[in-house]
Amino acid sequence: MSTITQDQLSADLAMGTVMLKVGDMKKMSAYYQKALGLEVLSEGPTGTGLGRRGLELVHLADGTGLNLPGRGEAGLFHTALLFDTQSDLAATVLSAAQFDGSLFTGSSDHLVSEAFYFNDPEGNGIELYWDRPRDTWTWNGDTVAMDTIYLDPNDYLNKYLNEAAVSGLTAANAGIGHVHLQVGDVATAEKFYVDTLGFAKTTSFHGQALFVSAGGYHHHMAMNVWNSRGAGPRKDTLGLGEVVITVPNQDEVGALAERLKVAGISSHHTGAELRFEDPWRNQLRVAVG
Repeated sequence: MSTITQDQLSADLAMGTVMLKVGDMKKMSAYYQKALGLEVLSEGPTGTGLGRRGLELVHLADGTGLNLPGRGEAGLFHTALLFDTQSDLAATVLSAAQFDGSLFTGSSDHLVSEAFYFNDPEGNGIELYWDRPRDTWTWNGDTVAMDTIYLDPNDYLNKYLNEAAVSGLTAANAGIGHVHLQVGDVATAEKFYVDTLGFAKTTSFHGQALFVSAGGYHHHMAMNVWNSRGAGPRKDTLGLGEVVITVPNQDEVGALAERLKVAGISSHHTGAELRFEDPWRNQLRVAVG
């Protein structure tokens, strides 16, 4: 693993709330509550905040009048919810499958993690996953070994599901483990997310996908062109509204603001947080967490 330099993001970085612009607030809020076991933490003019144990994970903002994005446009690939235990993961997978099994899109063993994939009712991708212990991850220099191996969902549920996890669904801890984006090209993504923002590159796949992190994690963010190669800047559509990244102190926010300025990237620094866009107009906000 690479040594962190002052031009890199803090090892204590974490992913915060993902904001989605939604067309049907009632339907989408019901999905995140009933399928994924999130609880309503706030409701107001800016939308509905949902999460677990008081931590907001997803914020649904009213996008009435906006269109759904096209499959090949830049934007969200998936929001990944990370669970502490395999039993907690299994309980949420079961809940999502029972709510609407047609929204299940696949499952994989990634060597570093075990993951299950769904779409919400408006087509936003969701990953539910559990990390294997870090001391079991394999690194070759600065590159972490990852793969996509079929993971049988029925076998998984049979092995890890238990009554305590099912009954304690909403009380189990969960967080935003990573956010995966669709972009127009990987080289531009690497220049922005690695060279400018200060993430470390952890792996890539043949110019098709890039995985980046802080502090030796397998990835806090990823970008791919599987559906979106050549995509230009986003239009104002339903789907991804904003990704929040938290850092430990104001010095980190200030250092990032300076890196963006040097790179000629406009940002809005309120003193408490920093707002800016990536090359595809995906909106990012960095704040002290």
